[in-house]
Amino acid sequence: MLPNIRRREFLATSAAALAVAGTARAAGAPANLPKSSTDKRVLGKTGIEVSLVGMGTGTIGSEQSSNQVRLGVKEFTRVVRHALDRGVCLFDVADQYGSHAFLREALKGVDRDKYVIQTKTHAKDERIARSHLERYRLELGVEMIDVMLLHCMTNGNWTNEYAGAMGYLMKAREQGIIRAHGTSCHGMDPLRLAAKTPFVQVDLARINPEGLHMDDKQPDEVASQLEEMHNAGKGVIGMKIFGEGDIKSAEGRDASLRFVLGLGTVDAFVIGFESVAQIDNALDRVEAAIAAVRG
Repeated sequence: MLPNIRRREFLATSAAALAVAGTARAAGAPANLPKSSTDKRVLGKTGIEVSLVGMGTGTIGSEQSSNQVRLGVKEFTRVVRHALDRGVCLFDVADQYGSHAFLREALKGVDRDKYVIQTKTHAKDERIARSHLERYRLELGVEMIDVMLLHCMTNGNWTNEYAGAMGYLMKAREQGIIRAHGTSCHGMDPLRLAAKTPFVQVDLARINPEGLHMDDKQPDEVASQLEEMHNAGKGVIGMKIFGEGDIKSAEGRDASLRFVLGLGTVDAFVIGFESVAQIDNALDRVEAAIAAVRG
């Protein structure tokens, strides 16, 4: 049992999350509410179609490892194939997670048009960005990468700091090596800049109603930037929907799904599945959340 102080804090946080989710639902279902957990969604103006729910591969990911990679190739493949069988076609990977080669093995024999790959680079200049893209394509076993993001922007000056890499990625898109480029941000200043920067065609954004592991502890502050992105025709992909696993209760997770779906500005979101059971559970919860938001 939680100590009294921690229990009060938990109950207050959960109540706040439910209130935020309820407010979003009370405002009415968004016109673009998905039909199902694997409904196909277009990322902004990119023309790239993805499933509403995608699979992330970077849970506790660093130093080319993550919970998904630590499953081993055989189990990783089983999870990915089950996701595909359930209609999930968006896979979020990164060099930092070490998941490129694992995804290549998991997708062997699958037609290239059946899945969408999003990956990320820490490159700042053109030379490194070019070498990363060449290596990533080899590791993933593909000629073209769907979405390439600048990984983990942490300051409000990133457009200057990463200008060389940005220039190369724009050339790579023109050459058909990638289909879209953008950012993942860690901080409100870089997120605000991403919302206003034409280079960002797709943004991977941390969003949940409890402010856990997000760019701001106030969900409405983050939501306002996602709305600006959405209105500008950028693709918005959510992450940390369950607060990197810290939103543990069924009620909290359902509230978070209702909140994100109710915004009407998040095209898709990725969840770091580590088992077949987690996929089935999450997709069922998303179906229920869609019905609840629809009213």
